[in-house]
Amino acid sequence: MPVTPRPGLDRIHPYIPGQSPTGGGGPGVKLSANESALGPSPKALEAYQGAADVIERYPDSNAVAVRTAIAGRYGLKAEQILMGIGSDELLGVLVRAYAGAGDEVLYPSATFSMYRIYAHSCGADIVQAPDINYTADVDALLGAMTDRTKVVIVANPNNPTGTYLSISEIERLRAGLREDILMIIDAAYAEYVTKPDYDPGVALVEATDNTAMTRTFSKVHGLASIRLGWCYTHPDIVSVIGKIRSPFNVSSTGQAAGVAAIEDTDHVDKVVAHTAKWQGIATQRLAGMGLDATGTEGNFVCVGFPDEDGKRAKDCDAFLRERNIMTRYMAMFGLPNHLRITIGLDDEMEICFDRVEAFMKK
Repeated sequence: MPVTPRPGLDRIHPYIPGQSPTGGGGPGVKLSANESALGPSPKALEAYQGAADVIERYPDSNAVAVRTAIAGRYGLKAEQILMGIGSDELLGVLVRAYAGAGDEVLYPSATFSMYRIYAHSCGADIVQAPDINYTADVDALLGAMTDRTKVVIVANPNNPTGTYLSISEIERLRAGLREDILMIIDAAYAEYVTKPDYDPGVALVEATDNTAMTRTFSKVHGLASIRLGWCYTHPDIVSVIGKIRSPFNVSSTGQAAGVAAIEDTDHVDKVVAHTAKWQGIATQRLAGMGLDATGTEGNFVCVGFPDEDGKRAKDCDAFLRERNIMTRYMAMFGLPNHLRITIGLDDEMEICFDRVEAFMKK
């Protein structure tokens, strides 16, 4: 009898990453993966290269140096920080630790598609609450809660829509959930948000014992290839997920680069300023084409297209691909008539929007 996987894994459809240019059709432009346009801090690169001298040694399993740097940068408690192989590992471990067969994992409708995989991989069912104007709806989430709900995940700001919930709405959501439900705030794009009513989740983590915030070095810090992320949560939750994460999960080179990146606030400011500039330009250019972005909080714009033959998002995606420009078609994320365009370098953005405009005029 052949080996068979655990029941329920057949519900998982593999995650499809943003694709790279394949050559031909014009200069290759990759705007499909929300990578940093300006790349990592030069100081992070230098630290990464310096740490290569000791790659024969196992890394510090507690990642003390990078946890201390994060705590110092944001005024957090280092003992409540846990490092991971990107925030992806930590999100998956959190779901696996607090949900299982017969339980439900609840999250909004148009959001990061990995949440579905995290839930199904541990045997849990998913429940998605409808959004309002591409934004998570607290009332809908609370209304979808059942006796089986064990984990609620909210990306704030949300990928792919670029919308966000205010701190008061996040607090209202937490207050409306049962105490035995773990609430996870995926704040991968927190550094890009400057709105005064936004908090990435720090305040709620420190006020409760059933909330976790995840963050990443892949976006604003430009360290996507290193796979470095972190979680801030109650010490009891740190203890639980610390038991089941992989040992030595964060490399020495990654830890060294992370310390330098978190301390180079000037580089972060440059990345945020470049992103904000292009958010403004993108909004204006799209409006001139009769198109709208769903939100502006993140290093991307999510664009809706007319529901007309030849003018839909999938048609624009094909048009751009023929010209070697890769954006992200959003059907997997619950938005079948939208494209997500990562903020790239100036020339990449000019090329992309010129092509989108040509598509709309054809």
